[in-house]
Amino acid sequence: MENNAEISALVKLLDDPDEEVFQHVEKKLLEYGGQVVHFLENAWEQSFDALLQERIENIVHQIQFKTVKEDLNLWYLSGAFDLLQGALIINRYQYPDLDEQKVINQIEEIKRDIWLGLQYEMSSVEKVKLINHVLYQQYGFGGNTKNHHDPQNSYLNQVLESKKGNQITLAIIYSTLAQKLDLPVYGINLPQHFILGYIDDSKQEGNEYGVLFYINAFNRGNIFGKHDVDQFLRQLNLEALPEYYRPCSNTDIIRRVIRNLISAYENAGATDKVAELNELQDIIAEK
Repeated sequence: MENNAEISALVKLLDDPDEEVFQHVEKKLLEYGGQVVHFLENAWEQSFDALLQERIENIVHQIQFKTVKEDLNLWYLSGAFDLLQGALIINRYQYPDLDEQKVINQIEEIKRDIWLGLQYEMSSVEKVKLINHVLYQQYGFGGNTKNHHDPQNSYLNQVLESKKGNQITLAIIYSTLAQKLDLPVYGINLPQHFILGYIDDSKQEGNEYGVLFYINAFNRGNIFGKHDVDQFLRQLNLEALPEYYRPCSNTDIIRRVIRNLISAYENAGATDKVAELNELQDIIAEK
């Protein structure tokens, strides 16, 4: 309770015209962290002062951004096992108040609809075609070809809402669904493109990288083979490196989400966001 009294007193001082007083108040509030957000939001709602509202927004954002950095660091240091969790942490950057359970429930609902159609004797191609049918025809998901550079394409909640996304978010949704159904579908970090591979561990001899076939989540789950990847790399005049054919780590995928966002915000001229996303990128940079 003592804290509450001090926080309330500090919030009342936020509109002080003396810059030094304001800086002292801001520093104290930032030290409190997440527990002051509720007080600040109440003060914002009761205020008609544009400067005060701007100051409050800025402090709340700083607190929330610090939390995102801490969450991302913890995810990374803990082994980055849960791709969906990593994508939700990046989502928090733009949507800190999002009900994440709603996102998880939406994915569970799609998973259930795929599960209802799964049969034991199906081949791996048939299982993928079932996912494609549910995801692209039943639910209407697809690549956002009209507005490819929109940063909203990189935020999971927006993609689940609008059913439109970029290569990487659609691939995250696709591989999350597949893995929840015990189907070995993983992301593959191709240059200028992000695809998925259906993995068969018994095939890892020779140069197959354990991939039975490849899937393009951006193009309605189109199935293709290694020779198509070879051809794509030839068109780009790139050497056929092993990492262009085999699954990448969850950290690689989240790095690519951040890179896409940086590029989208650079296009939009949002320099503050670019600087913050660079900080997020540094947390999970290849050491």
